[in-house]
Amino acid sequence: MSGVTGPPATERRFPPAPERGTPTRWYRHRVFLVAVGVVVVIGVAVLTDLPTPTSRANDAKGENAVIGEINADVAPCLFSVREAFTLYADETSGRLSASNRAQIPALLRDDQTACSYTDDSIFELSDIDVSGSAAGKQVSQAVNTVTVWATSDALGAIEDVQALSSRAADHKARAQLQVQLRLLAEDRAKATAEIDTAGKILRTKLATLDVSTESLPSVAR
Repeated sequence: MSGVTGPPATERRFPPAPERGTPTRWYRHRVFLVAVGVVVVIGVAVLTDLPTPTSRANDAKGENAVIGEINADVAPCLFSVREAFTLYADETSGRLSASNRAQIPALLRDDQTACSYTDDSIFELSDIDVSGSAAGKQVSQAVNTVTVWATSDALGAIEDVQALSSRAADHKARAQLQVQLRLLAEDRAKATAEIDTAGKILRTKLATLDVSTESLPSVAR
């Protein structure tokens, strides 16, 4: 049976076997390939982590959203401060009935809780996420200031009212209350100034912080 056959085995050419001791080319070394892979991964991570430019309008929108969140989170504490002073003013006026006066200690305890870290709103206030822009850094400082306003100034004022409600002649509590009232005003002004600075950076008027205690009933010195 005839057919086409290839050259005899003696005439076939095979690729030469590599010589022993011939070094592997440098770009085929496992160490080199791993190093290249690491560099590529790091490069991608750095590029994806770089801040992306944000327009002033978008930045202002984001900062206003944060201010709205601050106001929402601090609102229960702000209400509680006002309630604590109103309760104390009503109690010292002599117009409350005995049954109403009996409810004041429990109400003041609730007010105290509303301005402490045990309250979900205060915890969320302290954990607000703010952008890293120049304006965002100012708003972030305002978040910290309002947190101090609530957990130190307002909480301290309510505790002093509690002490005075139990013992009207507690001169130490009365003096401390005056200090807390001053701190409430100072930290409110500080937080407002930080928001104003953020607005100047963005060349716009940002939303207003709602931590005003100007309408609080007066407390006798």
